[in-house]
Amino acid sequence: MHDIPKALEKLATFQRLRRVVMQSSNLTVAVSGGVDSLTLATIAGRLNGQVTVAHALSPAVPSEATQRVRDMARTENWTLKTLNAREFDDPNYIKNPHNRCYFCKSNLYARIRQECHGDLAAGTNLDDLGEYRPGLIAAKENNVLHPFVEAKIDKSELRNFARLLGLPDIATLPAQPCLASRVETGIAISAGDLALIHKIETAAATMMDADDIRCRLTPNGLRLDTSSKPSEAALQAVKTLCEMAGKPFVSHAAYSRGSAFIMPISS
Repeated sequence: MHDIPKALEKLATFQRLRRVVMQSSNLTVAVSGGVDSLTLATIAGRLNGQVTVAHALSPAVPSEATQRVRDMARTENWTLKTLNAREFDDPNYIKNPHNRCYFCKSNLYARIRQECHGDLAAGTNLDDLGEYRPGLIAAKENNVLHPFVEAKIDKSELRNFARLLGLPDIATLPAQPCLASRVETGIAISAGDLALIHKIETAAATMMDADDIRCRLTPNGLRLDTSSKPSEAALQAVKTLCEMAGKPFVSHAAYSRGSAFIMPISS
C-alpha cells in the first residue's frame, strides 16, 4: 500500500482533511477523472487502506478521463465501480436547461447509492462554492459528503496535495468539465454531438499549444474557443471535421470559461 508522504503529513490543512476522511470507515468517492476527485480518492485510499471509487461511463465523459481512473485504480488498489448513470434516459437532462447539472448529478448519485453502501463523497472544494453549481443541490439531497469543503481546502491546496502525493500529472490537469458543458443552454444534448465535440477538441489539441481548448455548440453551429491563437492548419482540421459531420463551423474565439452557459433572465 502507498503511504502518505511526510511532507504532506506536516501540513495543517492535510491534518484537517485526515480527521474528516477518517470519520468514514466505509467510503465511496464519486470520481470523474479530474484532479479534485482523483486526489480525494488517493488520500482516502491511503488513509483507510481501501476505498471504493464510482465512475460514470457516459457520452459526456471523455474516454481519456475514464482511462485515467482505470489506471489509477490499478496503481492505488481501489475497488472500482463503473456504472451508467442513465442521465440520457432523463428528458430533463436532454433538454439542457440552465440547471442541467442538477439532473445529471441526481441520476449519478442515485445510481451510486444502488451499487455502493456507506458514505458517499465528492471532490468539491472551497472554490466551487463561489460558483453557480446546481449539482450541489443534488449532492445535498443525496447526503453526499464534501471532505475538501469541510477541511476548508481550495483548488490550489488540493493541487499541492497531489504534487506531494507524487502525482505530478494529476496535479497539473487542466479543468475539464463534462462534454455536455460545451453545448449552449437550451440546445438538446445528444451523444452524437458530444462525440463530435470530443473529436474536434482532441484534434485541435494535437495541433496547437493551448492550456484551454473548447468546442462550443451554439445555435448557429460549432465554435472553437482557445486560450491562444490556433494555427491555420488547426482551424482547417476543425472545419474539415465539421463538414464531414454535416455541421457548420462558425468561428474561432478567445476561450472564456462557461461561455456556453446561459442563465434565464429573471422577470
